[in-house]
Amino acid sequence: MTSKTMLGTGFGVALFAALAGTAFADDTPKLTELSPNGADACFGRVYEAAHLKAHPHQKVARIFFYYGPDPVSHPNEESSPASDTSYNSFMATTVRGAQAPEWVGGWCNKESGDGTTGAIHCSMDCDRTMASLKVDDKGRLIVFDVQPDLYLDAGAEDELGAAEYDKQVLGSEDDGFRLDPMPAATCKAEFARIDPIDPALGPPLRERLKPDQAFCYGRDYDAAHLGSHPGQVTQSIRVFRGPIELASFANGDVASWPDGADVTISVTTRQKSGKVTQTYFCQGEGDQWRCAASAKMSDFSCDIAQKEIFLRRGANGTMMLANPNSSLPIVDLCSKVAEGDTRSDDKVFRLTPMPQSACAP
Repeated sequence: MTSKTMLGTGFGVALFAALAGTAFADDTPKLTELSPNGADACFGRVYEAAHLKAHPHQKVARIFFYYGPDPVSHPNEESSPASDTSYNSFMATTVRGAQAPEWVGGWCNKESGDGTTGAIHCSMDCDRTMASLKVDDKGRLIVFDVQPDLYLDAGAEDELGAAEYDKQVLGSEDDGFRLDPMPAATCKAEFARIDPIDPALGPPLRERLKPDQAFCYGRDYDAAHLGSHPGQVTQSIRVFRGPIELASFANGDVASWPDGADVTISVTTRQKSGKVTQTYFCQGEGDQWRCAASAKMSDFSCDIAQKEIFLRRGANGTMMLANPNSSLPIVDLCSKVAEGDTRSDDKVFRLTPMPQSACAP
């Protein structure tokens, strides 16, 4: 499970939001062996040192299995899940010496054609197997048929080489795990160790900034900052939605917010005395707004829809703006200078809320 980098295709992508404490809402047959009442189910085990000493070929020191909605992902900027919500099962294991778990998600169903009888098999994307399951007479979950290369891509052995492959795969005794039933909150706490949420970030931008709400974020850089960042062209920057932007969304689909939202960016550079502005057309993507330059304000000769910036919530009410591909109006967006990655300090900006008057044209 990987995420995009801040300055590659954006700030990073989360999956869909965890629906804490809820039962399943889809129409797939329920695994009553795991969850007799249809609620989320958790099983886990933390192995003692004595057990691990007696099983030197077992790498897994902690293992948790969760039957329920996604327990990993953060609330994101999309109004509805972008990922496959049919995943109903998740497994996290922590090997000896590791600080955080690795995890996989997939589908667990009965092996019969109608999904109501037979053994429980858990599959993942690309026709791979996560594990098989059964519940013993004491209610413990037996997890078996665990593949050693569970967390590796297909063809990893050839790519990594034998020595590195053996180091990364699970051990020869990492199978036949016997897990105890636990409260659902225990599994959620375990999965939260994978990618902890920073409470300072607060709610997503789509919740913080409403469709009919004007806003203004910006920053003015002083001489000391600019002196220590000689590659930064931007002297002042504003990101805002005002009357024009609000009017353009007046008939928009509020349920899909922020898809279709216009934002305007105004920049003053060291070389220019006046402001240069550009409108961007945004959509939610993971935990960011992905905003493409719009031709509404100017008649461009190039396809400026390929010029993008990314907005993301910052800590303590701030907004982060990423400019990975020379997409800010600090140069002509169609010029040769604007092609390729930004080669200066004008890549990431931390913006603070400002009065609407600070973003007035």
